[in-house]
Amino acid sequence: MLKIFKITAILEGISYLVLFSNMLFIKPTNIELYKTLLYPIGMSHGVLFIGYILLAFLLKKAQNWNLKVFGIILIASLLPFGTFYIEKKYL
Repeated sequence: MLKIFKITAILEGISYLVLFSNMLFIKPTNIELYKTLLYPIGMSHGVLFIGYILLAFLLKKAQNWNLKVFGIILIASLLPFGTFYIEKKYL
């Protein structure tokens, strides 16, 4: 299950960055393309985010994460590049 969590963390981080890229680079120049890409990118990011959080809760006891480490893992899901940091340092 830890391997699945690592993969989910990386994919969630990538989807977060792609979502930001869509907003920052495509929206100002091509609004129609932005609207077309928003739903599939947003939906995949949302599913990966929920999977990341659920897997973190499932792995908390198995990995013996204390409350501080668990909090850092959860907060990292809200920050750009945060899941990459967690994957490198804690996983």
